[in-house]
Amino acid sequence: MQITRQADYAVRAMVYLVQLGTDQRAATSQIAQEKKIPSSFLAKIVSQLSVAGLLQTSRGARGGVSLARSPEEITLLDVVEAIDGPILLNDCVGDNGVCVFGDTCPIKPVWCDAQKELVDRLKATTFASFTNGRDQG
Repeated sequence: MQITRQADYAVRAMVYLVQLGTDQRAATSQIAQEKKIPSSFLAKIVSQLSVAGLLQTSRGARGGVSLARSPEEITLLDVVEAIDGPILLNDCVGDNGVCVFGDTCPIKPVWCDAQKELVDRLKATTFASFTNGRDQG
């Protein structure tokens, strides 16, 4: 499994904002330049993160992008799923598990366990862990 480039860019942008500080705004052009994200791609990402309630955007001379919640309240899972949707290692793991072998498949428990471990790890990792020791107030 590999997250999309868009989700990777979203994580980079969020880390930038967290390290900037919770009460700070940044221009998308600044984020794009610092984190090496194509500007047009970043605009779409910011929009998706805003709809998910992770970012706030404002226009004008003092406008920009800022965190909508504290870094302690935003997880890697939040960001990845805001961009890529729910994590699904294999079709048989989803709610509508599609498998011709059903519950008799010997591999299904492995996929289910691996997905649970990944989701739990991403859910347990908040963006507060990326503050570089700064006081985010």
